This record gives sequence, structure tokens and C-alpha cells, in this order.
Amino acid sequence: MLQKKPLILVTNDDGITAPGIRTLIEVMNEIGEVLVVAPDSPQSGMGHAITVNDTLFCDKVIVEKNAPQMEYSCSGTPVDCVKLAVNEIMKRKPDLCVSGINHGSNSSINVIYSGTMSAAVEAGTMGIPSIGFSLLDYSLDANFEPVKPFVKKLALECLENGLPKGVVLNVNFPKLAEKEIKGVKVCRQAKAHWIENFEERRNPLGRRYYWLTGEFINEDKGEDTDEWALKNGFVSVVPVQFDLTAHHAIQDINSWNL
Repeated sequence: MLQKKPLILVTNDDGITAPGIRTLIEVMNEIGEVLVVAPDSPQSGMGHAITVNDTLFCDKVIVEKNAPQMEYSCSGTPVDCVKLAVNEIMKRKPDLCVSGINHGSNSSINVIYSGTMSAAVEAGTMGIPSIGFSLLDYSLDANFEPVKPFVKKLALECLENGLPKGVVLNVNFPKLAEKEIKGVKVCRQAKAHWIENFEERRNPLGRRYYWLTGEFINEDKGEDTDEWALKNGFVSVVPVQFDLTAHHAIQDINSWNL
């Protein structure tokens, strides 16, 4: 059993005032001592970007009066937020880092673009057990109430049991009422891709610009994937590793005439 109040770092990529992170903060305050470092504006799709050629601001803010947690608004990316929190703001390494709750899916191939998950991965590289949470609802009016019990349970289990070395969790919630969620599935990332299209447009001055659109294609028919779990009413939990080595390919590449 946990013997002391854990220190929890909360961040996201939708910005410090987004409803998703406010929900996550509320749940984490039921578990431990919370510190928030999050972007001052939306940073979706930033992946693992960091700020190297610009100034980086991080200011203490009050988003909610009488809130127990300390909060900092950062001008940088989600990964910048984690780096600043751990290296400059926090007096000790947090016991847990949680990122989200993202407005929209980070399942399957979307994980590589996700600022939400990159923040969790960055904390993971520092040896901090980390979870990225996402809800399959892009609306700012998204209802996060149904996922609160699952968020709390997963965070407590992570604190109690830890995570394997080099692993963080990618958790996605279906857009369902709590009573309609069938449970939790630990699964693999589905093999899927985007068919992308850039719409060419003109601004009022006549200058050409492009707007990215696309169609998500799930080519994976397996029933052990995150896409299957979400489609069938389950919370998907995918253990994600940040060692990008394709170990299975080493022997093949060694057979080349190098």
C-alpha cells in the first residue's frame, strides 16, 4: 500500500485551461500532491518537439481560486513543460506524470504525432511512471465525467505497481456513458495510417496556403488492438516503449555488404 502522499505532475497539449486537464487535475487531487505545468495555448500535433531557438517562459498562474495545486503556464511545447517541471520547478522527482485528458484520439498511429503522449514519454525517459489519457471527443464541451473512475484506478495501479523499465501507458477512452463502457483492455497498437490531402486555398490577399485534411484507415482486423477495443466499448491501454530500435531487423541489416 502507498505509505505517503505521492507527488504527481500533470500536463497536456490542449492548454492549461482545457476542460480535459481540469478534469485530470481534479482526479489527481484525490490521490496526491499535484503540480501542473502545461502549455499556455494549444499544442496539438507537436509530437516530441522542444524549444531550442526561442525564449521559453513559465509563469505561476491561478486558474481556479482556492485550488490546492500549484500551476505554471508555459510558452513551450508539452515536452518543454515536462523538462522545466522536473529540472527547474519540482523539488524532487514526481512519483507519477499524467498527461491529458486529450480532446480526441491518440490511438494507433496517432500516438507518434501526439503532444499528449510525447509529454508522457519524456517523463518516462526520466524514469517517471507515466500515463497519457485521451477521450475520443474533440469537442470543448466533451463530457469527461464517465472516465474519471478509470483515470483514478489506472493512476493508483501505476503508483502501486510501477511500470516496466522503458514503458509508458497510452490510454484511450471511447465516447460513451460510464454504464456503457464495458471495461479495460490491455492491447497493442493497431496497424493503421492516414490518407492525407492538402486543400489549396487563398487568403484575402490572394496568397496560396494549404489546409491538411485526411481519412483514417484501419487496416488491422485483429481483436487485440486499441482500435478494436474502442470500437467495441472498451478503454484501450497500450504499453508504449520509447526504445525505437527495430530489434527484429538487426540480423537482416547485418547481412548487407557493409
